[in-house]
Amino acid sequence: MNSKSRKLWAQHLSSTKKSSQKLDSKALLRKIPYNGRILGIDPSLRGTGLAVLECQGSSHKLLHSETLKLNNKVSSISCLGKIHKSVADLIDLWKPRHISCEETIYVQNFKTAQIMGAARGAALSAAAIRKLPVFEYAPLRVKQAVVGFGRASKEQMSQTLAQMLQLPEVLPYDQADALGLALCHALTWIPEA
Repeated sequence: MNSKSRKLWAQHLSSTKKSSQKLDSKALLRKIPYNGRILGIDPSLRGTGLAVLECQGSSHKLLHSETLKLNNKVSSISCLGKIHKSVADLIDLWKPRHISCEETIYVQNFKTAQIMGAARGAALSAAAIRKLPVFEYAPLRVKQAVVGFGRASKEQMSQTLAQMLQLPEVLPYDQADALGLALCHALTWIPEA
């Protein structure tokens, strides 16, 4: 990535950060508990994390979580189809009100960015076809909302979620990330006026 591209990306990230920090007092007054189901998606070509969270006021319950593991023998194109189908099947089965997905993140390697973008697109196309609202969160924001520390480790995130939701065991990292995205949405979403 050349220096001009990096500057543009840095400007985009700083403008996104500034706009997300501007909360007016009216928005804070509208903060009401989220009610309904949220499908959290942590997209990856070979290990997409998925979690369905049920929210009723301040009560949150994990209904389903899975990692869509696809080995290297499965072609990239087939992976994208399987990601789309898995997300579509979960939406049809669990009928979530909203989708919470990891925001596009900056990566050094162009090929990695391309693969991540394709996996994300495959997952979100299932939501778009069904006209479900999609909300995107940066990993730092998710960790801040769930753990209270934006630089928390994957292990801290998984353990915190297990304690908060009284899970019988700690979830694998991909599933914990997806659940964290769903919980972050439940805890921070503010309805429009």
